[in-house]
Amino acid sequence: MIHILVKEFNSFLNSLIAYIVIGVFLTAVGLLMWVFPETAVLNYGYADMDTLFSLAPYVYIFLIPAITMRSFSEEKRAGTMELLLTRPLSDWDIIMGKYLAGFALIIFSILPTLVYYFSVWYLGDPQGNVDTSGVIGSYIGLLLLGGVFCSVGIFASSITHNQIVAFIIAAFLCFMLFTGFDSIASINLWFNASLFIKQLGILYHYESMGKGLIDSRNLIYFFSVAFLFLSGTRLIIGSRSW
Repeated sequence: MIHILVKEFNSFLNSLIAYIVIGVFLTAVGLLMWVFPETAVLNYGYADMDTLFSLAPYVYIFLIPAITMRSFSEEKRAGTMELLLTRPLSDWDIIMGKYLAGFALIIFSILPTLVYYFSVWYLGDPQGNVDTSGVIGSYIGLLLLGGVFCSVGIFASSITHNQIVAFIIAAFLCFMLFTGFDSIASINLWFNASLFIKQLGILYHYESMGKGLIDSRNLIYFFSVAFLFLSGTRLIIGSRSW
């Protein structure tokens, strides 16, 4: 697994994907948080990082599928999938190696945003007047969200030979998982089931994490969804049906 992880991560670096993803993410979030007047922190009149944590998931809906779209689809297209499977590695080793490489890239894209926290902390009146527990919870939620999106992207890449198709499928699934259930629950048809439907989506649990409450139920939800998609990937890879 470590060999696959290192190989995949190096391939990201060698193909400029890592630099492009991190650069686009930081530029987009930086502009939204500090420049654009509709969302800029400086125009709010109080110090918080809600802009980052509310808009970053929508940026990730497109960026993370771009990271993962070539994970298995490129192997299938190039005909190297069979060669990869002949190595003394289990299917889980291959899947987790590719998954952890993508997740490592997501972590590296989030780390520079810690500068935003210290900037907001400095701008607070009085200085340091920031909801640190909420920020920590939001960062954990953003990491878990990235982990789920990465598992979705790996799954989408495993079901097709075409990278573009994998990207579209992953972006659609990520969007539906994040906001789809919340939108469906808002339809005035479900009565008492609305809350249950909302809890099936990521947004409900992500917002709960943003309140600084690291509830085990939210953690179980994120890990369960990621495991579900990784298990789906394992079934597809294990079927050898390409």
